[in-house]
Amino acid sequence: MRELWNPSANTIERSHVYAYRTYVESTFDMEIHSYEDLWAWSVDQSDTFWKSLFDYFNLPFKGELDVCYTGSMPNVHWFPGIKLNYAQRIWQLAEDNEVAIVYKNEQSNIKTLTWAEVRQQVRNVQAYLLACGVGPGDRVAAFLPNVPEASIAFLATIGLGAIWSSCSPDFGVESVVDRFDQIQPKVFIGVDGYFYGGKTYNKESVVLEIFDRLKQTDHLLVVSFIQKEPNFGTAAWNLLPTSAEEMIVRDVPFNHPIWILFSSGTTGAPKAITHSHGGVLLEHVKYLAFHNDVHKGERFFWYSTTGWMMWNFVHASWLMGAAVVLYDGSPVFPETDAMWQFVQEGQINHLGTSAPFIIACMKKELSPGEKFDLTSLRSIGSTGSPLPPEGFEYIYHHVKNDIWLCSISGGTDLCTAFVGGCPTLPVFVGEIQCRTLGCALYSWDDQKNHENNRVGEMVITQPMPSMPIYFWNDEKFERYRASYFEMFPNVWRHGDWVEITDRNTLIIYGRSDATLNRQGIRIGTSEIYRALHDVIELKDSLIVNIELSGGRHYMPLFIVLNDGHRLDDELKNKIKNNLRSTYTPRHVPDEIVAVPDIPYTISGKKMEAPVKKVLMGLSTSASLNIGAMRNPDSIKFFESFANTIK
Repeated sequence: MRELWNPSANTIERSHVYAYRTYVESTFDMEIHSYEDLWAWSVDQSDTFWKSLFDYFNLPFKGELDVCYTGSMPNVHWFPGIKLNYAQRIWQLAEDNEVAIVYKNEQSNIKTLTWAEVRQQVRNVQAYLLACGVGPGDRVAAFLPNVPEASIAFLATIGLGAIWSSCSPDFGVESVVDRFDQIQPKVFIGVDGYFYGGKTYNKESVVLEIFDRLKQTDHLLVVSFIQKEPNFGTAAWNLLPTSAEEMIVRDVPFNHPIWILFSSGTTGAPKAITHSHGGVLLEHVKYLAFHNDVHKGERFFWYSTTGWMMWNFVHASWLMGAAVVLYDGSPVFPETDAMWQFVQEGQINHLGTSAPFIIACMKKELSPGEKFDLTSLRSIGSTGSPLPPEGFEYIYHHVKNDIWLCSISGGTDLCTAFVGGCPTLPVFVGEIQCRTLGCALYSWDDQKNHENNRVGEMVITQPMPSMPIYFWNDEKFERYRASYFEMFPNVWRHGDWVEITDRNTLIIYGRSDATLNRQGIRIGTSEIYRALHDVIELKDSLIVNIELSGGRHYMPLFIVLNDGHRLDDELKNKIKNNLRSTYTPRHVPDEIVAVPDIPYTISGKKMEAPVKKVLMGLSTSASLNIGAMRNPDSIKFFESFANTIK
């Protein structure tokens, strides 16, 4: 593969990972000749590696670091002898006169909030939460756009030792209730509406219905976004009194829950993935420093919504003393180059986006590097789906020829990337630079064999601190084990196909399971099926998402009709409107296809992953076991249909 970028000597020497390498050599009296040597040490001596981060970053904690972790995956307990708080590290670096948040939406110019302003608002929100009886372990759930109020409420919540969870306001009622009803929040924070694509969406009735259905939730705090003042709820954000009380940052055990993220709901209700204060603190300082090279005073932006783990990840830039950059609205409104203009106006140093966005800019033949001043921009991160080689080429030819392009891959499960950037390594077209420090990641076949230059299952063989401490309401770890450890006991199988090259770069080939990766957001097939239950014309359905060449995605919905019905435009629109209103626009398929039958296993499971493989061009014999099928003739349609996909 062709080399696109090689770091200068100055870039290498000022990087965090170079400084850490020097620290490791002097502290542990050893020689490290390359990044690969440093990675090997970090996984071979994982206890020493994770402990070293406390000293290297001067992380605040109380207690003794004697024991790194006990137990085996998935039931691992990290650093049982210490207490800390994720927020404490943030406040350790915050200086009142420095910028904490840079913000813009479709209706406004860029605004900034200083740490002094954020601190006061955190105190106000904490006073409200305390008055509602919120304490350590209680849940605060938010239905908010990507606005400063969400960031402030998050910081106030975790400081109290309470547990944060959020969804974006483009989620439908059922999708939100499916998530928040599991965790029974004490306080629900809602928004009166939001702007997207030049349109205004009123969410008052949606918020009220969600609040009514959350039977254990007594308090509704409303953020007014499209109106001057909300006319519903039990409290209004802009009417919260100014608090004179001291801000609270409680020390909690390392494994104390910090937030709950939700899976896509592929096999039922979305899994409530619970992470710990200490786990994400260690992982996030590691990644933001060594793999994103974020420095104090910089501005870090990743286009996201509050319903995606990248929203949580954006706030990790605070751990390095950077400013969080927020944008709420469509990334391509009013024009496809809106984000590049935002980079110029906001003087952004690190831009995070998705492969589909980069491909969209490429197809529009945009040249942001010619139109905008991108001098401030040091790095571009891409995630959500694999970035194809032509996407790499486009960035260097049309955006900035000396940019550090960080294609990364990770997930909600660990709220980080397992593979990503390294500022001391070159960038090769179509490849991810490295495995991250402390992540023992390999490409395995079914017999647990690893070979370079061969596609296999992505596995992680050693615990990482930001692996979930548990799923909410999964006391026996049954759903947890089923999610990651069924194929290889005590080894994390992530569900991606990966190839590790002889250069130790990586290529991701998409999902090896049935999860739908839709425009960078994971969607569970079960959400699609639940929404279709109310469509009386349908007897059965199956949906897959296929990664095509050039960064394209194709998500067809296959349906079996009940007798007496036919697939016409009226039924197609009914299905699409049902999916859009129940969940989000991302749930709407690219095409709806009537089929004679849906493939099932003998045990009655839809064969989504095998159908996806067939549609991607793999042979039937390589994709499934005909003998394990309840209705083997049903696969014939999909074999034929695969020839129509281009």
